[in-house]
Amino acid sequence: MNRYQEAGVDVNAGYELVDRIKNAVKSTNRPGVVGGIGSFGGLFDLGELHVKHPILVSGTDGVGTKLLIAQRLNKHDTIGIDVVAMCVNDVLAQGAEPLYFLDYIATGHNDPAKMAAIVSGVAAGCREAGAALIGGETAEMPDMYAPEEYDLAGTVTGVAEKTAMLTADRPAAGDLLLGLPSSGLHSNGFSLVRQILFKDHQLALDARPAELAGQTIGEAILAPTKIYVRPVLPLIRQGLVQGIAHITGGGLIENLPRMFGDQLQAVVNAGSWPQLPIFTYLRKLGNLPLADCWQTFNMGLGLVLAVQPEKLTAVQAALTEAGQESYQVGCLRERPAGAAKIEIK
Repeated sequence: MNRYQEAGVDVNAGYELVDRIKNAVKSTNRPGVVGGIGSFGGLFDLGELHVKHPILVSGTDGVGTKLLIAQRLNKHDTIGIDVVAMCVNDVLAQGAEPLYFLDYIATGHNDPAKMAAIVSGVAAGCREAGAALIGGETAEMPDMYAPEEYDLAGTVTGVAEKTAMLTADRPAAGDLLLGLPSSGLHSNGFSLVRQILFKDHQLALDARPAELAGQTIGEAILAPTKIYVRPVLPLIRQGLVQGIAHITGGGLIENLPRMFGDQLQAVVNAGSWPQLPIFTYLRKLGNLPLADCWQTFNMGLGLVLAVQPEKLTAVQAALTEAGQESYQVGCLRERPAGAAKIEIK
């Protein structure tokens, strides 16, 4: 054992990890990828895309304290999907196709099997999003993290044709709001979730409350974030949507208004889509005011599209064909003087 290993960093574990993840990384290759992992930087050839006026759109995000749930359950193969989803859904909301992804894992101890499980989830998310995993970093930092702890973050780069970008000046009064269901909590609000479950009520993750319809608490809250690229990207390419809001931290209250200009107001009909059991359960268990829920959780909607009325039938038909459920949840209108940018009825 050398002095670096004595200090808590095992470079041989890093070499083993690279060997374990090679096939997972290779499975994400797409047109434009140059070379493989192992170089000092990931390479991507934009000339393969045949975009007339490319605008690169980048996003970076993490998973927040949902990581603590994965660590408590010792289940590490889906949390990587979350970090990809949080990034690719963001760039999709600007009209961009995700191209390539970079991940970053920081840990107190590099357990190659655990790290490989995390990366396998990242690769699964990349395959679902059509993005290549072209590089990343695993940093072993004893004393910064406990041996079993890790943090996870990622960065995606996408491309949009300049004329097809989705900007806040495109949605207009009269556009309809089409909501795409979430798969659950996604990756937001977990500090509040953990307080309700573990500090206020000391509940076990393997408990099966009747309200969760057969799921354990752990299964319900660890469900990976849905990736919307496959069903939605074709709509963008066909010019069928005017705007997209990714409903993340801050819920509908914070995120929906980011999609359109200050002269407009979104009117949302709260009962127009199915309510997932986990949101009803947390609201009741935590005795949460409804306003807190709207400002913290996605409340069952992961993405909201602004669609011109004459294009609604075509959009819904395309989503149905792609296997994606959708619900007409409201509309945009001229914003009344002094009113908020969103009204939830």
